[in-house]
Amino acid sequence: MSADASSSPPAEVDVTPELVRALLRDQHADLADLPIRLLDAGWDNVMLRIGDDLLARLPRRAIAEVLLKNAQAWLPRLAPSLPLPMPAPLRTGAPGAGYPFVWSILPWIEGEAADLAPPDSSEAPVLARFLKAMHQPAPADAPRKTVRDCPLTGKQADTKRRMAILKRETDAITPAIEQAWCEALTAPMDVKPTWVAGDVHARNVLVHQVTLAAFIDWGDMCAGDAATDLASIWSLFGDPQARAEAVAAYGMSGATG
Repeated sequence: MSADASSSPPAEVDVTPELVRALLRDQHADLADLPIRLLDAGWDNVMLRIGDDLLARLPRRAIAEVLLKNAQAWLPRLAPSLPLPMPAPLRTGAPGAGYPFVWSILPWIEGEAADLAPPDSSEAPVLARFLKAMHQPAPADAPRKTVRDCPLTGKQADTKRRMAILKRETDAITPAIEQAWCEALTAPMDVKPTWVAGDVHARNVLVHQVTLAAFIDWGDMCAGDAATDLASIWSLFGDPQARAEAVAAYGMSGATG
């Protein structure tokens, strides 16, 4: 049994339970006899459950390896200061058994993706407080990504293209939305770069019994504009009151909020 993600780029390597068991025998022999079960494949990585308490995360494409190294290097330093459980690597793995990339063993965190199990509206301030705790000054050698640390004008061309597609195919792009986008383009960046997760969306947020359980997939973490993450308040919560409570709990600047 192998893993591939139907809407993702083709996998460059075939990640199977058999491969993971071979890697474990060579590098983490105390785990090699535990049950291994394929869970899912995303855009960049394949996830397999190891026993009851662990998760293996392996890149399925070469481009994803640098992102996984990013999380291996930085997440263990950041996770202890955050108020929700984080999948900081417990162990790391090297290429082997015909597999060409580094890989990670993470703690298993119970939950479902937020697009399948949305959080309760009361969790909006919890999200805000988590993001506030994470948005701390990043060291000088933190990764930088121009797409996470640029004014909206830097995203204008791509956003215009995407909005045009939605306008042709749906009723989602209303005059009010177009006006809001035009106004946002003039908003200044009025906060200094901080640590950002960089990819906070419903598939990367775990929910357990309607409460926020964890944030996963930290390959894009970098020093950038906090607004990159704060947009998740609007994507995860549809209730205007919940959004307002999150904005207040975070204490956003005028231009950011």
